[in-house]
Amino acid sequence: MSFFKKFFTKEKEEDLDKGLEKTKSNIFSKITKAVAGKNTVDESFLDELEEILVSADVGLDTTVKIIERLEERVAVDKYINTSELNQILKSEIVQLLSENNTVDLEDYTVDNSKPPYVILVVGVNGVGKTTTIGKLAHQYKKQGYDIVLGAADTFRAAAVDQLEIWSKRVGCDFYSKGMHADPAAVAYETVNYAIEHKKDIAIIDTAGRLHTKINLMRELSKIKRSVSKAKGDAPHEVLLVLDASTGQNAFEQCSKFSEATEVSALALTKLDGTAKGGVVLGISDQFKIPIQYIGVGEGIEQLQIFNKKAFVDSLFG
Repeated sequence: MSFFKKFFTKEKEEDLDKGLEKTKSNIFSKITKAVAGKNTVDESFLDELEEILVSADVGLDTTVKIIERLEERVAVDKYINTSELNQILKSEIVQLLSENNTVDLEDYTVDNSKPPYVILVVGVNGVGKTTTIGKLAHQYKKQGYDIVLGAADTFRAAAVDQLEIWSKRVGCDFYSKGMHADPAAVAYETVNYAIEHKKDIAIIDTAGRLHTKINLMRELSKIKRSVSKAKGDAPHEVLLVLDASTGQNAFEQCSKFSEATEVSALALTKLDGTAKGGVVLGISDQFKIPIQYIGVGEGIEQLQIFNKKAFVDSLFG
């Protein structure tokens, strides 16, 4: 059985479809109307397609790339009807995601050959960062991993408390030095705790402030160095959490965090609350960072592994 059939149960497919409903209505219902009655891709349609994709925050550069690819395919495949156009768009978007290093994960698994596997989670306040950590920990716990959550966002009492609540809900360990502690020290000690207690995974929450690029770079660099001192090959993953509903702001956040640290994976949250889910395509294309997770609802099971085919199929569904 393929991963696609194994992982995307009927319930998960329904969650994905519902989560992308606003984006589907904003993008692809408009495309269907734009192409209705046409038997060729002309300039007026391409102009309308550009406007539709840009309005959904796909981004101008990525939009131009999609349109150029569409023109090349149509010249070869001799576009005839709406169904064929949809198939061409679907295949080109999946190909675009493949080129951007997004690889479909087999499950919520990590390379646990030399535990603990250390994940730094970064992102501005309000994007759903701590909630994403809790949901991710829940999925790892279901796979049998032993986990500790580290509260290195020490500037907000709510962040520390929220992470502790998630640790209790998930049933995993929690490490904190309380408010106003040095975040780098908390990260260092979380990894040491994971080593001493033979944990499989350490997930470390970091501060979500974005005052200036210089301060951000200093803070994240310090945390990363501290983690490396505790375990030479860590962190194994730097996961940037972005709120898809913020549109172009998500691009700006991705740019700043990518400059501040080596972001290795993305999680896009709150797709169910926005009509601008095209940001998923634009960010992946512009930054060449793999998308690993998408949030399609508030439920604990609604942080999904990102699957290119399932995502694109749902958008065109």
